[in-house]
Amino acid sequence: QVQLVESGGGLVQAGSSLRLSCAVSGRTFRSYHMGWFRQAPGKEREFVAAIRRNGGIAAYPDSVKGRFTISRDNAKNTVYLQMNSLKPEDTAVYYCAASSSGSWGQITTAGGYDSWGQGTQVTVSS
Repeated sequence: QVQLVESGGGLVQAGSSLRLSCAVSGRTFRSYHMGWFRQAPGKEREFVAAIRRNGGIAAYPDSVKGRFTISRDNAKNTVYLQMNSLKPEDTAVYYCAASSSGSWGQITTAGGYDSWGQGTQVTVSS
């Protein structure tokens, strides 16, 4: 089991940018696929982005494609989510997650991850 700690959330205006960070404990970070999810009040947790363990491939839903970019620094045990052109509908708690299963096919579902951070709030005002 690894520990994940998100940071970088905040209150911004529509059209602004934010970069979230997720620091991961342990020596096996490079063996995990990593993902970001978000959950708005009254809604289900939603997939936002994922990146393969070697950083070579990323995945996004249409709702954030072209605006959000996931990246990772395996030397720093950190995964990032750069969010540009933020919209009020991006308001949510954002969670970082780690997948040790190696199954890229489950990377868009919460069930594909076995470790989660505590979340960081992102609020976008109109």
